[in-house]
Amino acid sequence: MIKALFLMLILGAICGLILGFASKVFHVEVDHRVEEVQAMLPGYNCGGCGYPGCSGMAAALCSGEADISSCKPSKPEQKEAIRQWLKDHPANA
Repeated sequence: MIKALFLMLILGAICGLILGFASKVFHVEVDHRVEEVQAMLPGYNCGGCGYPGCSGMAAALCSGEADISSCKPSKPEQKEAIRQWLKDHPANA
């Protein structure tokens, strides 16, 4: 019984170390601008822009792959606000 307990303790410690190491090595920085842009979009998740919902459109806008004019439900003042926000908050800032 004691032998099994120590074996599980050692196995758990080894798995914990491997997971801790992997979380440091494979860490990916998240672009927090995507959340801000997504909040500015209408939130209909219609897919009319060609992206899978507003989160996909926001990610494409922040990476420079898309233009806000492809968002059909957005009002013109919303589109201009998003354009200005993206100009004021560049990717490398």
